Amino acid sequence: MQTIRKVFIVGGKRIPFCRSHTKYMGLSNLELITPALKSLVAEFKLEGQILGEASFGAVSKHQADWGFARECVMESGLSPMTPAYDIQKACATSLETIISIGNKIALGQIECGIAGGADTNSDVPLEFSKKFSDRLIRLQAAKNWQQKLTALKGFAPKELMPKIPAIREKRTGLSMGESAEVMAKTWGITRLEQDELAYESHRKGTLAYESGFFNDLITPCLDVQKDNLLRPDTTMDKLAKLKPSFDYTGKGTLTAGNSSSLTDGAAAVFLASEEYCLKHKLTPLAVLSFNASAAVNYTGGEGLLMAPPYALAKLLRQSQMNWQDFDFYEIHEAFAAQVLCNLKALNDEEFCRTKLNETKVFGEINREKLNINGGSLALGHPFAATGARIVGTLAKMISQEKKPKKGVISICTAGGMGVTAILESV
Repeated sequence: MQTIRKVFIVGGKRIPFCRSHTKYMGLSNLELITPALKSLVAEFKLEGQILGEASFGAVSKHQADWGFARECVMESGLSPMTPAYDIQKACATSLETIISIGNKIALGQIECGIAGGADTNSDVPLEFSKKFSDRLIRLQAAKNWQQKLTALKGFAPKELMPKIPAIREKRTGLSMGESAEVMAKTWGITRLEQDELAYESHRKGTLAYESGFFNDLITPCLDVQKDNLLRPDTTMDKLAKLKPSFDYTGKGTLTAGNSSSLTDGAAAVFLASEEYCLKHKLTPLAVLSFNASAAVNYTGGEGLLMAPPYALAKLLRQSQMNWQDFDFYEIHEAFAAQVLCNLKALNDEEFCRTKLNETKVFGEINREKLNINGGSLALGHPFAATGARIVGTLAKMISQEKKPKKGVISICTAGGMGVTAILESV
């Protein structure tokens, strides 16, 4: 019978996260993730080494990025003989790459690997209209001048108007922010509650920087040394003055201050087996012990970003833990409203009974344990990099504790999905 092995988080690196269309304008996903990878490779002396596998992903990719993960390896300093594969799962992309590499280590298929992700809104793929794209394909397939002229017949200049990428759900036509507005109204989440959570995110992120917590987690990119979305001077008064960003009827509560910003960035994590760590005299930071994923029917009445409670319910059953058992809660802050809706659902008797098939509520958590070094509202949210940022951060937090600790990760995604995981002390 096969033994499931422990999966160790050995270390993580990321570049500073920056507001889109600012410092990283024009840089590709590969150019963003390369500094983080090279720093990770150098720290653990992996130059020229063949790792078991590597996995990376990006949500917004050019057609030429079909081999993104392999290109990451080729630029990283690892041996070109390290195999790699792409994963894409919206905002949970890099957490899913970490889980995938971790599962292979747990099953004994590989001894170590690197996982991560990158995303940019400053180098997005632009498309022509479908009509013009189809015309170009017919033109390319034409075998003579007559067929080429036929392909061009009826061309109108308006066909050249590019299609700008939009973060909208195909089946509902709603943006993620509009969907979160619906959730906030459904669950009765107030503007004040959202602004308070956003304020705390910036306050905690500022304290983390002041304490030097991020010093060994962040490696520079270009001339950037720190996240440029963090606002140390933000106040509740400043947040209260911001206008709604998604609902302009006078009833909107989501603003630019309590919603995550479009962000460019990259992050990566090094994972290994216990045997590999012993052989190479590495001191791991934490153990990746459990993970669970879920999805909801967001076209049938459920909130787009309400899958995390379903995934957390599965995770807690699987691990036989209680919701209050954790020392750290790393909940991705796509929107303050989404975090608050998820937490409220877990303490709602009807939701837990009818949706999660539980006989009692999961209860509340100590908010002092939530995103204690800042979350996505303050630090930024490059879609495919957030999971790796959180894992690297949480692993370090756990490693700094003298007593055994455990933390839970929860990430909501586009498409009505949620991905969760547990990290524990070594």
